[in-house]
Amino acid sequence: MINNLRTIGLLIFIICFCGNLSAQVDPLRQYPQLFSDVQLQHIFKDQKTFVDCNPKIAPDSLESLYKKLKLQAGFSLKDFVGTYFDTLQSDTTAMLQHLHFLWNELTRQPDEQQQYSTLLPLPNSYIIPGGRFKEIYYWDSYFTMLGLQVDGKTEMIRNMVDNFAFLIDTYGHIPNGNRSYYLSRSQPPFFALMVEFLASATNDENIYRVYLDAMEDEYNYWMAGEKVVHLENGVKLNRYWDEENTPRPESYGHDAEMLEPSGRDSSLFRDIRSAAESGWDFSTRWFEDGRNLQTIQTTQLIPVDLNCLLYKVETILSKAYKLRGDEQMAASFFRIAGNRKKAILQYCWNAEQGFFSDYNLATAACSPQPTLAGLFPLFVEIANPEQAEKVISKINADFLKAGGLVTTLVENSGQQWDYPNGWAPLQWVGYIAFKNYGNTELSKELARRWIRLNAKVYFETGKMKEKYDVVDPNRPGGGGEYEGQDGFGWTNGVFLRMWNDLHTNEN
Repeated sequence: MINNLRTIGLLIFIICFCGNLSAQVDPLRQYPQLFSDVQLQHIFKDQKTFVDCNPKIAPDSLESLYKKLKLQAGFSLKDFVGTYFDTLQSDTTAMLQHLHFLWNELTRQPDEQQQYSTLLPLPNSYIIPGGRFKEIYYWDSYFTMLGLQVDGKTEMIRNMVDNFAFLIDTYGHIPNGNRSYYLSRSQPPFFALMVEFLASATNDENIYRVYLDAMEDEYNYWMAGEKVVHLENGVKLNRYWDEENTPRPESYGHDAEMLEPSGRDSSLFRDIRSAAESGWDFSTRWFEDGRNLQTIQTTQLIPVDLNCLLYKVETILSKAYKLRGDEQMAASFFRIAGNRKKAILQYCWNAEQGFFSDYNLATAACSPQPTLAGLFPLFVEIANPEQAEKVISKINADFLKAGGLVTTLVENSGQQWDYPNGWAPLQWVGYIAFKNYGNTELSKELARRWIRLNAKVYFETGKMKEKYDVVDPNRPGGGGEYEGQDGFGWTNGVFLRMWNDLHTNEN
Protein backbone atom coordinates (compact mmCIF):
# COMPACT_ATOMS: atom_id res chain seq x y z
CA MET A 1 0.00 0.00 0.00
CA ILE A 2 2.82 2.35 1.00
CA ASN A 3 4.70 1.57 -2.21
CA ASN A 4 1.56 2.28 -4.25
CA LEU A 5 1.16 5.66 -2.52
CA ARG A 6 4.78 6.49 -3.23
CA THR A 7 4.33 5.55 -6.87
CA ILE A 8 1.19 7.68 -7.15
CA GLY A 9 2.95 10.60 -5.43
CA LEU A 10 5.91 10.32 -7.78
CA LEU A 11 3.60 10.27 -10.79
CA ILE A 12 1.76 13.36 -9.53
CA PHE A 13 5.09 15.16 -9.02
CA ILE A 14 6.30 14.23 -12.51
CA ILE A 15 3.00 15.32 -14.08
CA CYS A 16 2.98 18.64 -12.22
CA PHE A 17 6.64 19.32 -12.81
CA CYS A 18 6.52 18.48 -16.47
CA GLY A 19 3.31 20.44 -16.88
CA ASN A 20 4.99 23.55 -15.51
CA LEU A 21 8.16 23.29 -17.57
CA SER A 22 6.71 25.62 -20.18
CA ALA A 23 6.18 28.24 -17.48
CA GLN A 24 9.90 28.45 -16.71
CA VAL A 25 11.96 31.14 -18.43
CA ASP A 26 15.11 30.45 -20.39
CA PRO A 27 16.48 33.91 -21.25
CA LEU A 28 19.18 32.70 -23.65
CA ARG A 29 16.60 30.77 -25.66
CA GLN A 30 13.55 33.03 -25.45
CA TYR A 31 15.10 36.51 -25.74
CA PRO A 32 18.79 35.96 -26.57
CA GLN A 33 19.58 39.33 -28.19
CA LEU A 34 17.83 41.30 -25.45
CA PHE A 35 19.53 39.25 -22.74
CA SER A 36 22.95 39.66 -24.32
CA ASP A 37 22.55 43.44 -24.75
CA VAL A 38 21.40 43.95 -21.17
CA GLN A 39 24.31 41.99 -19.75
CA LEU A 40 27.00 43.38 -22.07
CA GLN A 41 25.84 46.97 -21.50
CA HIS A 42 25.89 46.35 -17.74
CA ILE A 43 22.39 47.67 -17.14
CA PHE A 44 22.67 46.05 -13.70
CA LYS A 45 25.80 46.19 -11.57
CA ASP A 46 25.34 42.55 -10.55
CA GLN A 47 25.05 40.22 -13.57
CA LYS A 48 22.84 37.86 -11.59
CA THR A 49 20.15 40.52 -11.10
CA PHE A 50 18.73 40.42 -14.63
CA VAL A 51 18.75 36.63 -14.72
CA ASP A 52 16.44 36.69 -11.70
CA CYS A 53 14.07 39.39 -13.03
CA ASN A 54 10.68 38.05 -14.05
CA PRO A 55 9.21 39.32 -17.33
CA LYS A 56 5.89 41.17 -17.02
CA ILE A 57 4.70 39.86 -20.42
CA ALA A 58 5.02 36.54 -22.22
CA PRO A 59 8.78 35.83 -22.54
CA ASP A 60 8.44 34.56 -26.11
CA SER A 61 7.17 37.97 -27.26
CA LEU A 62 9.99 39.99 -25.70
CA GLU A 63 12.62 39.44 -28.38
CA SER A 64 10.50 40.65 -31.29
CA LEU A 65 9.19 43.59 -29.28
CA TYR A 66 12.72 44.58 -28.30
CA LYS A 67 14.01 44.40 -31.87
CA LYS A 68 11.11 46.57 -33.03
CA LEU A 69 11.32 49.24 -30.33
CA LYS A 70 15.09 49.63 -30.27
CA LEU A 71 14.95 51.02 -33.81
CA GLN A 72 12.86 53.95 -32.65
CA ALA A 73 14.45 57.32 -31.92
CA GLY A 74 15.17 57.93 -28.26
CA PHE A 75 15.00 54.25 -27.33
CA SER A 76 16.47 53.44 -23.92
CA LEU A 77 17.41 49.85 -23.06
CA LYS A 78 17.31 50.72 -19.37
CA ASP A 79 13.77 52.03 -19.70
CA PHE A 80 12.73 48.99 -21.73
CA VAL A 81 13.91 46.67 -18.97
CA GLY A 82 12.13 48.75 -16.34
CA THR A 83 8.89 48.59 -18.32
CA TYR A 84 8.82 44.89 -19.20
CA PHE A 85 10.56 43.25 -16.23
CA ASP A 86 9.90 43.11 -12.50
CA THR A 87 13.07 44.72 -11.17
CA LEU A 88 12.04 44.63 -7.49
CA GLN A 89 14.80 43.03 -5.40
CA SER A 90 15.53 42.93 -1.68
CA ASP A 91 18.89 44.65 -1.35
CA THR A 92 19.92 48.30 -1.36
CA THR A 93 21.58 48.23 -4.77
CA ALA A 94 18.53 46.66 -6.32
CA MET A 95 16.29 49.13 -4.48
CA LEU A 96 18.12 51.99 -6.19
CA GLN A 97 17.83 50.18 -9.49
CA HIS A 98 14.10 49.75 -8.94
CA LEU A 99 13.72 53.46 -8.28
CA HIS A 100 15.52 54.20 -11.52
CA PHE A 101 13.07 51.97 -13.36
CA LEU A 102 10.08 53.39 -11.48
CA TRP A 103 10.23 56.56 -13.57
CA ASN A 104 8.72 54.51 -16.37
CA GLU A 105 5.66 53.75 -14.26
CA LEU A 106 5.22 57.43 -13.42
CA THR A 107 5.81 58.80 -16.92
CA ARG A 108 2.91 60.15 -18.96
CA GLN A 109 3.26 60.92 -22.65
CA PRO A 110 2.12 64.19 -24.26
CA ASP A 111 -1.61 64.55 -23.83
CA GLU A 112 -4.18 64.69 -26.58
CA GLN A 113 -7.32 66.72 -26.02
CA GLN A 114 -9.92 64.29 -24.71
CA GLN A 115 -13.56 65.12 -25.19
CA TYR A 116 -15.43 65.56 -21.90
CA SER A 117 -12.22 65.24 -19.81
CA THR A 118 -11.10 67.47 -16.93
CA LEU A 119 -7.46 66.89 -17.93
CA LEU A 120 -5.62 69.96 -19.26
CA PRO A 121 -3.47 68.56 -22.08
CA LEU A 122 0.29 69.11 -21.97
CA PRO A 123 2.56 69.14 -25.03
CA ASN A 124 5.47 67.16 -23.52
CA SER A 125 5.94 64.02 -21.46
CA TYR A 126 5.97 64.41 -17.68
CA ILE A 127 6.17 62.60 -14.34
CA ILE A 128 3.14 62.18 -12.09
CA PRO A 129 3.37 61.63 -8.31
CA GLY A 130 1.57 58.26 -8.40
CA GLY A 131 -1.34 56.68 -6.54
CA ARG A 132 -4.52 58.75 -6.79
CA PHE A 133 -2.53 61.61 -8.33
CA LYS A 134 -2.63 60.75 -12.02
CA GLU A 135 -1.77 64.21 -13.38
CA ILE A 136 1.18 66.57 -12.99
CA TYR A 137 1.41 68.54 -9.73
CA TYR A 138 3.21 71.84 -9.49
CA TRP A 139 5.48 71.91 -6.46
CA ASP A 140 5.84 68.10 -6.39
CA SER A 141 7.66 68.35 -9.70
CA TYR A 142 10.60 70.37 -8.37
CA PHE A 143 11.51 67.66 -5.87
CA THR A 144 10.89 64.94 -8.44
CA MET A 145 13.45 66.66 -10.68
CA LEU A 146 16.15 66.13 -8.04
CA GLY A 147 16.00 62.39 -8.71
CA LEU A 148 15.60 62.77 -12.47
CA GLN A 149 18.92 64.61 -12.56
CA VAL A 150 20.61 61.78 -10.64
CA ASP A 151 19.35 59.36 -13.27
CA GLY A 152 20.54 61.55 -16.14
CA LYS A 153 17.01 62.32 -17.31
CA THR A 154 17.73 65.96 -18.13
CA GLU A 155 15.42 65.96 -21.14
CA MET A 156 12.51 64.96 -18.92
CA ILE A 157 13.34 67.89 -16.63
CA ARG A 158 13.35 70.18 -19.66
CA ASN A 159 10.03 68.69 -20.86
CA MET A 160 8.44 69.41 -17.50
CA VAL A 161 9.76 72.98 -17.39
CA ASP A 162 8.41 73.45 -20.92
CA ASN A 163 5.03 72.11 -19.80
CA PHE A 164 4.88 74.59 -16.95
CA ALA A 165 5.85 77.43 -19.30
CA PHE A 166 3.02 76.27 -21.58
CA LEU A 167 0.56 76.38 -18.68
CA ILE A 168 1.67 79.91 -17.79
CA ASP A 169 1.30 81.01 -21.40
CA THR A 170 -2.10 79.34 -21.75
CA TYR A 171 -3.74 80.10 -18.39
CA GLY A 172 -1.65 82.91 -16.93
CA HIS A 173 -0.33 80.75 -14.10
CA ILE A 174 0.56 77.19 -13.17
CA PRO A 175 -2.51 75.51 -11.65
CA ASN A 176 -2.30 73.14 -8.69
CA GLY A 177 -2.35 70.32 -11.26
CA ASN A 178 -3.32 69.95 -14.91
CA ARG A 179 -7.03 69.54 -14.25
CA SER A 180 -9.76 72.09 -15.01
CA TYR A 181 -10.94 72.07 -11.39
CA TYR A 182 -7.49 73.25 -10.24
CA LEU A 183 -7.44 76.42 -12.34
CA SER A 184 -8.60 78.71 -9.51
CA ARG A 185 -5.38 78.22 -7.57
CA SER A 186 -1.69 77.48 -7.95
CA GLN A 187 0.85 75.90 -5.58
CA PRO A 188 4.10 77.14 -3.97
CA PRO A 189 5.95 79.06 -6.74
CA PHE A 190 8.85 76.80 -7.62
CA PHE A 191 8.90 77.47 -11.39
CA ALA A 192 11.82 79.93 -11.28
CA LEU A 193 13.69 77.48 -9.03
CA MET A 194 13.07 74.78 -11.66
CA VAL A 195 14.59 77.05 -14.29
CA GLU A 196 17.58 77.64 -12.02
CA PHE A 197 17.87 73.89 -11.48
CA LEU A 198 17.71 73.14 -15.22
CA ALA A 199 20.37 75.79 -15.92
CA SER A 200 22.62 74.17 -13.32
CA ALA A 201 21.93 70.62 -14.55
CA THR A 202 22.81 71.58 -18.14
CA ASN A 203 25.55 74.10 -17.23
CA ASP A 204 23.79 76.56 -19.54
CA GLU A 205 22.98 80.03 -18.23
CA ASN A 206 21.11 80.81 -21.45
CA ILE A 207 18.27 78.81 -19.86
CA TYR A 208 17.46 81.85 -17.71
CA ARG A 209 16.88 83.99 -20.79
CA VAL A 210 14.82 81.32 -22.53
CA TYR A 211 12.29 81.19 -19.70
CA LEU A 212 12.50 84.81 -18.53
CA ASP A 213 9.13 85.86 -19.93
CA ALA A 214 7.38 82.83 -18.43
CA MET A 215 9.00 83.44 -15.03
CA GLU A 216 7.90 87.07 -15.03
CA ASP A 217 4.38 86.20 -16.16
CA GLU A 218 4.04 83.80 -13.27
CA TYR A 219 5.46 86.39 -10.89
CA ASN A 220 2.87 88.88 -12.08
CA TYR A 221 0.14 86.35 -11.28
CA TRP A 222 1.32 86.20 -7.68
CA MET A 223 1.61 89.99 -7.46
CA ALA A 224 -1.98 90.69 -8.52
CA GLY A 225 -5.29 90.91 -6.69
CA GLU A 226 -5.96 89.41 -3.28
CA LYS A 227 -2.74 87.42 -3.20
CA VAL A 228 -0.97 90.68 -2.28
CA VAL A 229 -1.31 92.10 1.24
CA HIS A 230 -0.56 95.81 1.73
CA LEU A 231 1.01 96.53 5.10
CA GLU A 232 2.34 99.70 6.73
CA ASN A 233 4.72 102.05 4.94
CA GLY A 234 4.03 100.57 1.51
CA VAL A 235 5.27 97.11 2.44
CA LYS A 236 3.80 94.30 0.31
CA LEU A 237 3.85 90.63 1.17
CA ASN A 238 1.86 87.71 -0.17
CA ARG A 239 -0.64 85.12 0.96
CA TYR A 240 -2.34 82.08 -0.51
CA TRP A 241 -5.70 82.92 -2.08
CA ASP A 242 -8.00 80.75 -4.18
CA GLU A 243 -10.26 82.65 -6.58
CA GLU A 244 -13.24 80.41 -5.83
CA ASN A 245 -15.28 80.28 -2.65
CA THR A 246 -17.05 76.94 -3.09
CA PRO A 247 -16.32 73.34 -2.04
CA ARG A 248 -13.40 71.79 -3.89
CA PRO A 249 -14.74 69.50 -6.64
CA GLU A 250 -12.13 66.83 -5.84
CA SER A 251 -13.22 66.85 -2.15
CA TYR A 252 -16.74 68.20 -2.48
CA GLY A 253 -18.34 66.01 0.17
CA HIS A 254 -15.66 66.73 2.78
CA ASP A 255 -16.05 70.48 2.33
CA ALA A 256 -19.81 70.79 1.94
CA GLU A 257 -20.59 68.65 4.98
CA MET A 258 -18.31 70.75 7.16
CA LEU A 259 -20.02 74.12 6.62
CA GLU A 260 -23.11 73.82 8.84
CA PRO A 261 -21.47 72.32 11.97
CA SER A 262 -18.64 74.83 11.72
CA GLY A 263 -20.96 77.80 12.17
CA ARG A 264 -18.93 79.61 9.48
CA ASP A 265 -20.15 81.42 6.40
CA SER A 266 -18.97 80.27 3.00
CA SER A 267 -15.57 81.96 3.53
CA LEU A 268 -14.68 78.58 5.01
CA PHE A 269 -14.39 77.22 1.48
CA ARG A 270 -11.90 79.86 0.33
CA ASP A 271 -9.72 79.22 3.36
CA ILE A 272 -9.82 75.47 2.66
CA ARG A 273 -8.96 76.02 -1.00
CA SER A 274 -6.18 78.45 -0.12
CA ALA A 275 -4.63 75.92 2.24
CA ALA A 276 -4.71 73.46 -0.67
CA GLU A 277 -2.79 76.03 -2.71
CA SER A 278 -0.09 75.99 -0.04
CA GLY A 279 0.42 72.25 -0.51
CA TRP A 280 -0.03 71.81 3.26
CA ASP A 281 -3.57 70.47 3.12
CA PHE A 282 -4.14 70.24 5.92
CA SER A 283 -2.22 71.36 8.99
CA THR A 284 -3.07 72.99 12.31
CA ARG A 285 -0.70 75.68 11.06
CA TRP A 286 -3.76 77.21 9.36
CA PHE A 287 -6.25 76.82 12.22
CA GLU A 288 -7.25 79.73 14.44
CA ASP A 289 -7.60 77.50 17.50
CA GLY A 290 -4.60 75.38 16.52
CA ARG A 291 -6.70 72.24 16.60
CA ASN A 292 -9.89 72.17 14.49
CA LEU A 293 -10.23 72.40 10.71
CA GLN A 294 -13.50 74.33 11.10
CA THR A 295 -11.44 77.30 12.37
CA ILE A 296 -9.20 77.42 9.31
CA GLN A 297 -8.01 80.96 8.53
CA THR A 298 -5.48 80.56 5.73
CA THR A 299 -6.25 83.92 4.13
CA GLN A 300 -5.52 85.71 7.42
CA LEU A 301 -1.93 84.47 7.42
CA ILE A 302 1.15 85.74 5.58
CA PRO A 303 3.07 82.48 5.09
CA VAL A 304 6.79 82.73 5.69
CA ASP A 305 7.60 79.99 3.17
CA LEU A 306 5.57 81.55 0.34
CA ASN A 307 7.30 84.90 0.76
CA CYS A 308 10.73 83.30 0.93
CA LEU A 309 10.02 81.54 -2.36
CA LEU A 310 8.88 84.82 -3.95
CA TYR A 311 12.08 86.46 -2.69
CA LYS A 312 13.99 83.71 -4.50
CA VAL A 313 11.91 84.27 -7.64
CA GLU A 314 12.79 87.98 -7.56
CA THR A 315 16.52 87.25 -7.25
CA ILE A 316 16.33 84.81 -10.16
CA LEU A 317 14.47 87.38 -12.28
CA SER A 318 17.16 89.92 -11.46
CA LYS A 319 19.84 87.47 -12.63
CA ALA A 320 17.89 86.61 -15.78
CA TYR A 321 17.50 90.26 -16.75
CA LYS A 322 21.19 90.85 -16.16
CA LEU A 323 22.01 87.95 -18.48
CA ARG A 324 19.67 89.48 -21.05
CA GLY A 325 21.63 92.73 -20.77
CA ASP A 326 18.81 94.76 -19.19
CA GLU A 327 20.61 96.31 -16.23
CA GLN A 328 17.66 98.54 -15.33
CA MET A 329 15.24 95.64 -14.84
CA ALA A 330 17.94 93.60 -13.11
CA ALA A 331 18.44 96.43 -10.61
CA SER A 332 14.68 96.82 -10.15
CA PHE A 333 14.15 93.17 -9.20
CA PHE A 334 17.25 93.24 -7.00
CA ARG A 335 15.73 96.15 -5.11
CA ILE A 336 12.30 94.46 -4.89
CA ALA A 337 13.93 91.30 -3.49
CA GLY A 338 15.81 93.37 -0.94
CA ASN A 339 12.59 95.02 0.20
CA ARG A 340 10.87 91.67 0.57
CA LYS A 341 13.79 90.32 2.58
CA LYS A 342 13.50 93.23 5.01
CA ALA A 343 9.74 92.71 5.29
CA ILE A 344 10.10 88.97 6.01
CA LEU A 345 12.65 89.67 8.72
CA GLN A 346 10.40 92.36 10.17
CA TYR A 347 7.07 90.52 10.13
CA CYS A 348 8.00 86.83 10.30
CA TRP A 349 10.86 86.73 12.81
CA ASN A 350 9.52 85.73 16.22
CA ALA A 351 12.22 87.07 18.52
CA GLU A 352 10.57 85.58 21.58
CA GLN A 353 10.70 82.06 20.15
CA GLY A 354 13.90 82.56 18.18
CA PHE A 355 12.12 81.18 15.13
CA PHE A 356 10.50 82.23 11.85
CA SER A 357 6.71 81.99 11.72
CA ASP A 358 3.71 83.04 9.64
CA TYR A 359 2.39 86.53 10.33
CA ASN A 360 -1.25 86.69 11.47
CA LEU A 361 -3.13 89.67 10.04
CA ALA A 362 -5.97 89.30 12.53
CA THR A 363 -3.73 89.49 15.61
CA ALA A 364 -0.98 91.62 14.03
CA ALA A 365 1.59 89.21 15.44
CA CYS A 366 3.60 86.13 14.55
CA SER A 367 1.78 82.84 14.77
CA PRO A 368 2.64 81.13 18.06
CA GLN A 369 2.94 77.73 16.36
CA PRO A 370 6.40 76.73 15.10
CA THR A 371 6.41 74.63 11.92
CA LEU A 372 8.98 73.53 9.35
CA ALA A 373 7.95 76.54 7.26
CA GLY A 374 10.35 78.37 9.58
CA LEU A 375 13.25 76.73 7.71
CA PHE A 376 12.57 78.56 4.44
CA PRO A 377 14.49 81.75 5.36
CA LEU A 378 17.53 79.48 5.74
CA PHE A 379 16.67 77.62 2.53
CA VAL A 380 16.80 80.90 0.55
CA GLU A 381 19.60 82.33 2.76
CA ILE A 382 18.02 85.49 4.13
CA ALA A 383 18.45 84.67 7.84
CA ASN A 384 21.42 86.23 9.58
CA PRO A 385 23.87 83.87 11.37
CA GLU A 386 22.37 84.48 14.81
CA GLN A 387 18.85 83.78 13.59
CA ALA A 388 19.99 80.68 11.75
CA GLU A 389 21.72 79.36 14.85
CA LYS A 390 18.55 79.77 16.93
CA VAL A 391 16.35 78.16 14.27
CA ILE A 392 18.66 75.20 13.81
CA SER A 393 18.95 74.72 17.56
CA LYS A 394 15.16 74.52 17.88
CA ILE A 395 14.84 72.21 14.89
CA ASN A 396 17.51 69.92 16.28
CA ALA A 397 15.91 69.86 19.74
CA ASP A 398 12.21 69.63 18.84
CA PHE A 399 11.70 68.58 15.21
CA LEU A 400 14.46 66.05 14.43
CA LYS A 401 13.16 62.55 15.10
CA ALA A 402 14.29 58.99 14.39
CA GLY A 403 13.19 59.12 10.74
CA GLY A 404 13.72 62.79 9.91
CA LEU A 405 11.96 66.10 10.51
CA VAL A 406 8.42 66.15 11.85
CA THR A 407 6.26 68.82 10.16
CA THR A 408 4.75 70.44 13.27
CA LEU A 409 4.76 69.79 17.01
CA VAL A 410 0.96 69.40 17.29
CA GLU A 411 0.09 65.80 18.14
CA ASN A 412 -3.13 63.87 17.48
CA SER A 413 -4.65 66.49 15.20
CA GLY A 414 -5.68 63.97 12.55
CA GLN A 415 -4.15 66.22 9.87
CA GLN A 416 -1.51 64.77 7.58
CA TRP A 417 0.76 67.86 7.63
CA ASP A 418 1.23 67.59 11.38
CA TYR A 419 3.15 65.51 13.90
CA PRO A 420 4.19 62.68 13.55
CA ASN A 421 4.40 62.89 9.77
CA GLY A 422 7.42 63.85 7.70
CA TRP A 423 7.34 64.77 4.01
CA ALA A 424 10.09 64.54 1.39
CA PRO A 425 10.00 68.20 0.26
CA LEU A 426 10.46 69.50 3.78
CA GLN A 427 13.31 67.06 4.44
CA TRP A 428 15.04 68.55 1.40
CA VAL A 429 14.41 72.11 2.59
CA GLY A 430 15.97 71.20 5.94
CA TYR A 431 18.87 69.42 4.29
CA ILE A 432 19.74 72.49 2.21
CA ALA A 433 19.02 74.93 5.04
CA PHE A 434 21.52 73.20 7.31
CA LYS A 435 24.16 73.10 4.56
CA ASN A 436 23.64 76.79 3.74
CA TYR A 437 24.67 77.74 7.26
CA GLY A 438 27.61 75.37 7.62
CA ASN A 439 25.89 72.57 9.57
CA THR A 440 27.06 69.84 7.23
CA GLU A 441 27.07 67.07 9.84
CA LEU A 442 23.47 67.80 10.84
CA SER A 443 22.54 67.91 7.17
CA LYS A 444 24.10 64.49 6.61
CA GLU A 445 22.46 63.07 9.73
CA LEU A 446 19.05 64.22 8.53
CA ALA A 447 19.69 62.58 5.15
CA ARG A 448 20.78 59.32 6.79
CA ARG A 449 17.69 59.16 8.99
CA TRP A 450 15.32 59.88 6.11
CA ILE A 451 17.06 57.38 3.82
CA ARG A 452 16.95 54.66 6.47
CA LEU A 453 13.23 55.21 7.02
CA ASN A 454 12.45 55.16 3.31
CA ALA A 455 14.49 51.98 2.86
CA LYS A 456 12.89 50.25 5.86
CA VAL A 457 9.38 50.90 4.57
CA TYR A 458 10.41 49.93 1.05
CA PHE A 459 11.84 46.57 2.09
CA GLU A 460 8.71 45.83 4.13
CA THR A 461 6.16 46.94 1.53
CA GLY A 462 7.94 47.26 -1.82
CA LYS A 463 6.59 50.84 -1.97
CA MET A 464 7.80 54.42 -1.80
CA LYS A 465 5.27 56.42 0.18
CA GLU A 466 3.84 59.91 -0.07
CA LYS A 467 4.48 60.58 3.64
CA TYR A 468 6.04 58.79 6.62
CA ASP A 469 5.73 58.62 10.39
CA VAL A 470 9.17 59.93 11.36
CA VAL A 471 8.59 59.51 15.10
CA ASP A 472 7.89 55.77 15.12
CA PRO A 473 9.38 54.04 12.06
CA ASN A 474 7.14 51.02 12.71
CA ARG A 475 3.96 53.02 12.06
CA PRO A 476 2.74 54.15 8.63
CA GLY A 477 2.17 57.83 7.94
CA GLY A 478 -1.47 58.70 8.53
CA GLY A 479 -4.07 61.40 8.86
CA GLY A 480 -5.77 63.47 6.19
CA GLU A 481 -8.83 62.94 4.03
CA TYR A 482 -7.49 60.08 1.88
CA GLU A 483 -5.46 56.93 2.40
CA GLY A 484 -1.67 56.97 2.20
CA GLN A 485 -0.47 56.90 -1.39
CA ASP A 486 2.22 54.86 -3.12
CA GLY A 487 4.42 56.05 -5.94
CA PHE A 488 5.80 58.43 -5.14
CA GLY A 489 7.43 61.12 -7.25
CA TRP A 490 8.86 63.54 -4.72
CA THR A 491 9.90 60.80 -2.31
CA ASN A 492 11.80 59.05 -5.08
CA GLY A 493 13.45 62.30 -6.14
CA VAL A 494 14.60 63.38 -2.70
CA PHE A 495 15.74 59.86 -1.75
CA LEU A 496 17.86 59.46 -4.88
CA ARG A 497 19.42 62.92 -4.55
CA MET A 498 20.22 62.51 -0.85
CA TRP A 499 21.62 59.04 -1.45
CA ASN A 500 23.73 60.32 -4.31
CA ASP A 501 25.01 63.26 -2.28
CA LEU A 502 26.02 61.08 0.64
CA HIS A 503 27.61 58.44 -1.57
CA THR A 504 29.58 61.06 -3.51
CA ASN A 505 30.71 62.92 -0.41
CA GLU A 506 31.66 59.84 1.58
CA ASN A 507 33.57 58.17 -1.22
